[in-house]
Amino acid sequence: MLQMPQDLSAMAEALDRSPDFRVLRRLVPRQPSLRALDTETKVGILLDTETTGLDHAKDEIIELGMVKFDYLPDGRIVGVRETFAAFSQPSVPIPAEVTALTGITDDMVAGHRIEDAAVTTFVDGAVIVIAHNSGFDRKFAERYWPIFQRKAWGCSATEVEWRKHGFEGSRLGYLLNGAGYFHQAHRAVDDCHALLEILAFELPTGSPALAVLLEQARKRTMRVWAEQSPYDLKDALKRRGYRWSDGHDGRPRSWFIDVAESQLDAEITFLRTEIYLHDVEPRLQALTAFDRFSVRG
Repeated sequence: MLQMPQDLSAMAEALDRSPDFRVLRRLVPRQPSLRALDTETKVGILLDTETTGLDHAKDEIIELGMVKFDYLPDGRIVGVRETFAAFSQPSVPIPAEVTALTGITDDMVAGHRIEDAAVTTFVDGAVIVIAHNSGFDRKFAERYWPIFQRKAWGCSATEVEWRKHGFEGSRLGYLLNGAGYFHQAHRAVDDCHALLEILAFELPTGSPALAVLLEQARKRTMRVWAEQSPYDLKDALKRRGYRWSDGHDGRPRSWFIDVAESQLDAEITFLRTEIYLHDVEPRLQALTAFDRFSVRG
């Protein structure tokens, strides 16, 4: 006999109380609501893009999803204001591997174009834009819509130490499962709704994940460039967390790392004692939420 919804809910609650089971519930997106808001309430944007490839300089956005939400200074999410979801037809056919990943076909995007004015109006009043891979999404978004160049950005994948808080990793699906949900992945606005619940999740510290992200996003970080470092020590730099810049975007052709200001002295000491073996004054670049993850950063 088919179980009634209330019976299924009771079964799920019973399983939840057992240490031998974990129950995942289908994520039901929060509905937009207009409510009287506290004067301290701020507006955030969750953003996700689907694209024809990974190169922000030449590949194209085929779908943009955004969720506008209200939050309080302590990081508690008040509710959803509105959502934005739109397709855009690229100048080339969508690669087969992108369709396999996202489910987006050429027929779905045919004749569609994302209106610039609509995006600008939607984003205008937001204090911060958050993506789950801001190093990817910001570069695409600000190439299309200049308003994103003027916004502070946060990254939910890198600006919360998820493993430290008991999660298996920082992938969106892992985090959502850890919060007790599953969803339809790799569609832009669906991923934004998933991210909203992840950021609303209360961590073992008692704070919502959004509060941790906001605290980290407000901090200044320092980019340290290990220019002209010995080639045979590249593996030591990689183990330390350095990444390679090939110089194609105007930045130095060099290994680099981003560290907290409190870690800067230790990083310079590492370069002097382990890499260059003499005193150096590496190129330093201060980054804030307004230029972090950007092509300018």
